[in-house]
Amino acid sequence: MKPIVAITAGDTNGVGYEVIIKALLNGYMFEIMRPVIYGNAVIAKQHIHTLDEEYRNINWNMIDSPEQAKDGRLNLITCYTDNLPVELGKNTEDSNKAAKASLDRACRDLRDGKVQALVTAPINKEALGGGHTEYLEEQFKGDGSLMMLCSGNLRVALVCNHVALAEIPAQITEERILTKLTLLNNSLKRDFGLEKPRIAVLALNPHAGDAGLLGKEEQEIIVPAIDKAKEQGIWAFGPYAADGFFGSGHFKHFDAVLAMYHDQGLIPFKTLDMSGVNYTAGLSIVRTSPDHGTGYDIAGKNQADPASMRNAIYMALDVLRQREEYDELTANPLPFIVRADAEGKPRREFIDFKTTKYDENK
Repeated sequence: MKPIVAITAGDTNGVGYEVIIKALLNGYMFEIMRPVIYGNAVIAKQHIHTLDEEYRNINWNMIDSPEQAKDGRLNLITCYTDNLPVELGKNTEDSNKAAKASLDRACRDLRDGKVQALVTAPINKEALGGGHTEYLEEQFKGDGSLMMLCSGNLRVALVCNHVALAEIPAQITEERILTKLTLLNNSLKRDFGLEKPRIAVLALNPHAGDAGLLGKEEQEIIVPAIDKAKEQGIWAFGPYAADGFFGSGHFKHFDAVLAMYHDQGLIPFKTLDMSGVNYTAGLSIVRTSPDHGTGYDIAGKNQADPASMRNAIYMALDVLRQREEYDELTANPLPFIVRADAEGKPRREFIDFKTTKYDENK
C-alpha cells in the first residue's frame, strides 16, 4: 500500500493552499503516496481561483478518515467551517484557529497510526504560541526534538530554536548541546542512512571567542560538550567560527552542522538554498515542512514557489523508507555468549534457539 501522508493547510490567509495544490498536481506525487489534506474545500477553492486555469477544476475526494483515501485523488478532511473569513495577507484570529484545528486533527490521526507521515504548511506562530517544532515535541513526547533544515547533503540543526537573542546565552549549556548532538547523530543514522556521520559544531561568539577575549562559552561550555560527545562515539568537531564556515565551503566536509541559534544557522542555509526542508528530528513520527513562512506579502498573487513543499513531501517519504530499512537491519540481533576456547581465549558463540536453552536475564 502507498503510504498516506497528512498535509495540513496551514494559515488560511497565507500561501499554504497555493503551494500544496501546485506541489500535488504533479503526476509523480500520486504514484508514490496517497495525500490527505487537512483543511476545507470551500476555503481551498477561494485560493484556487487566484491560480492559473490548469488548477481550477479540482474534484476533491471528501473523506471523514484517512482510511477512506483513494489513489490518484486529492483527498480532504474538513477541519473547520465553510464560512471562515479569508483575508489574504493578514494574520487573524480566525486563520490562527483554523491552522491549529487542522494540525490538531492531523496529529490525532498520526498518533492513531492512520497516516504514516506529516507535512505541515506554514502557520503564524501565534496560532500555537510558538513554532511547529515545540508543538510537536509536546504532542509526541520522547527524548526531545531537533529543528533541522535540509537540502541535499546540507543539513543545519539548531541548539536554540525560536528564542529571543537576549535569552540565547543562558540556554547554551553543556547538557543542552550534548543532548542536541546525540539527537542529531541518531537522526543522521536512522533517518538519513549515515553510518558514522561527521558533525560540525559552530561557536557562539565571533572568532570562536578568540581564546576567551570575546566570550568564554566556547572554552567553558561548547568544547567540553564536544569532548563528551566524542567519548560517546559521536564524531563531533569544532567549535568553528560561524562567519567564515559557510562562505569558505567548509560545511561541505561534514554531514551536518549544529548551530547555536536560529539566525546563525538559517541565514546561511537560506542564502544557499531557499527550497530546503524543515525537518523535526528526534520524534517517533516523521514530520517535514517547507522552509518558508506564510508569505503574506504574496498570498493570492500566484507567486508562491511550490518547490520547498514538494521537497518536503519527497523527504517525508524518503525518511519513512530509510527508517523502515534501518529498523529492520538493527532489530533483534542474534544473541551470543562468550566462552573460552581451548587456549583460554574468549570466543563469541552465537546462540541457536533450536538446540540451546537461553536465559536472557543472565
